Amino acid sequence: MTLRNKTLFITGASRGIGKAIALRAARDGANIVIAAKTAEPNPKLAGTIYSAAEEIVAAGGKALPCVVDIRSDEQLHAAVAQAVATFGGIDVVINNASAISLTGTLDTPMKRFDLMHQINTRGTFATTQACLPHLLAASNPHVLNISPPLNFDPKWFAPHVAYTMAKYGMSLCVLGMAEEFRERGVAVNALWPKTVIDTAAVQNLLGGDETVRHSRKPDIMADAAYAVLTRPSRACTGNFFIDEEVLRAEGVSDLTGYQIDPNAELWPDFFL
Repeated sequence: MTLRNKTLFITGASRGIGKAIALRAARDGANIVIAAKTAEPNPKLAGTIYSAAEEIVAAGGKALPCVVDIRSDEQLHAAVAQAVATFGGIDVVINNASAISLTGTLDTPMKRFDLMHQINTRGTFATTQACLPHLLAASNPHVLNISPPLNFDPKWFAPHVAYTMAKYGMSLCVLGMAEEFRERGVAVNALWPKTVIDTAAVQNLLGGDETVRHSRKPDIMADAAYAVLTRPSRACTGNFFIDEEVLRAEGVSDLTGYQIDPNAELWPDFFL
């Protein structure tokens, strides 16, 4: 199975994991809707929806850059309508946009709490809801949330309960929607990295260069996502996939090429 001529609606696709998934799909000749906020260059955050679109086209795909703050229902529905008008439908939704604050209860301003829940949990629900009428008409529809397996060990809640709640909200969407739409053929799955991934959050918030050295490239998430999205939707739903496990199941035994520094010890990601 291939993603050729399939239309992927990807939130937060201007950089990081979202853009890596977009570029992998573009190599098949896919249509990519880049639903993200960054329209103007930011010195702290490389990439805009327009620079991502150029890379997608160069990789062999078609791109539709849309300025979307997924907290805005108006912007979200306008992007979905534009995607359908441009490409004729939507086959895949990648809920990748996310906000993070690894702060305890007393150190989490309610403004930050609201941001994480509006983008992570509400944004995932709203994006999926907006795209579902078109997914239900697709031949192999997939929803993939970049969110962790549900692990209720208190150690994942105590240090940053607000963030954990917001990310687990994305995972609860997988749990519920996979079952809700199982008989209608829409696959809903989660994908999470085994190790830290080199993203803007890592570079700016989670340790910078030293953490990056112990990370993997976003490409490992992209290749794992591709493997999931090219599976038959009716036979692949309700799973909480880990990138490394997906690739090993696909027969990939050597993962060193994904490391930023092949000589550095890999650091595990949260929730695993």
